[in-house]
Amino acid sequence: MFHWRADILPGVSAAFTDVDAGNLALHVGDDPGEVRQRRARLEEYMGVRPQSLRFMNQVHGTTVAVVGAEVPSPEADAMVSRGLPLAVMVADCIPVLLAGETPGGPVLAAVHAGRPGIANGIIPAAVENMLSLGASRIHAWMGPSICGSCYEVPPALQDEVAALVPATRSTTSWGTPALDLPAGARSQLETAGVEVEYTGSCTLETDTLYSYRRDRNTGRFAGLIWCHD
Repeated sequence: MFHWRADILPGVSAAFTDVDAGNLALHVGDDPGEVRQRRARLEEYMGVRPQSLRFMNQVHGTTVAVVGAEVPSPEADAMVSRGLPLAVMVADCIPVLLAGETPGGPVLAAVHAGRPGIANGIIPAAVENMLSLGASRIHAWMGPSICGSCYEVPPALQDEVAALVPATRSTTSWGTPALDLPAGARSQLETAGVEVEYTGSCTLETDTLYSYRRDRNTGRFAGLIWCHD
């Protein structure tokens, strides 16, 4: 079920599912009823209240949604909550999970960080929203995503993104222009003063994870962050 899981902050867990959890996305042609059943099983496995896990309608934009019980599925590429469990779905993009402390309890965030999101600052925007809610000592977990040795792009696109986030410039293992999105995300988190606790494996190179570059007719796995007793 989980490719990786850890209890890092007191009462806060972060995890990334694998293909054993099944596809968790409603937008890839899968049966909606089966997807909802998988999400319900996932909530049970996590030990959270049924229908409390929040998913986003992800659009490769820059919107950060502060969610509560009344916001089921915002159109956004980052969510922030005061403890409500959050999910982000990916199949090569980076699932970034964040947790910070406040006197009233943890502030959580889940970020969908693909190429447009990294270039346009979705990660710093999510951190800013957490800080606005009083979060301090923010920690991040970057889940599995395509690595800088596999993400080949045209030279012009490499130059465009690297001009905005220099750490993304990379070369594939076969010698062509590439983007290293995890390196770019890490650089943005470190600039924001966020400690990175974990970085996941390459989705393209890991058969137990979904990868859009390996198979465009693929599902989505999830990064999850939630509070527990």
